[in-house]
Amino acid sequence: MDNFAAIDFETANNQLSSVCSVGVVIYRGGERVDEFYSLIHPEPNYYLYRNIQVHGITERDTWNAPIFPKVWEQVAPKIEGLPLVAHNKRFDECCLKAVFKTYCMDYPDYTFFCTYLASLKLKGLENHQLQTVAAYFGYDLLTHHHALSDADACSWIAKKLL
Repeated sequence: MDNFAAIDFETANNQLSSVCSVGVVIYRGGERVDEFYSLIHPEPNYYLYRNIQVHGITERDTWNAPIFPKVWEQVAPKIEGLPLVAHNKRFDECCLKAVFKTYCMDYPDYTFFCTYLASLKLKGLENHQLQTVAAYFGYDLLTHHHALSDADACSWIAKKLL
């Protein structure tokens, strides 16, 4: 896979539309050509303690962050025409669809590939979590659950596995 955009979302709460950060890493012609990261003012705007424990983002961090449509105005041209790749695409694709719906935006039916599902073919792994699969392919994921770091790890896996 030479042309794709690896994407990762973090959420503020259990609502899939509550994206509070996004990371995107873009490959064209087999080369990493761009990346994007932004905090996002979530909708609904409340944080669960468990989510904060996972990613460390709080309401204070996103209070003045742009809302999703403003962030997506920057992302959309970067990923135009590219398939999206996520580790556990079910989560990230559902987040994307939910936030598009929340803001009454037309969803462009992005093609999604999943490095998690692809990693299930690998034998001998303790599990198929992002950090485990990344380590299997020689990537040291130091800041797990930071959207850009996770997107970068996913892109590394995609280059090796897809």
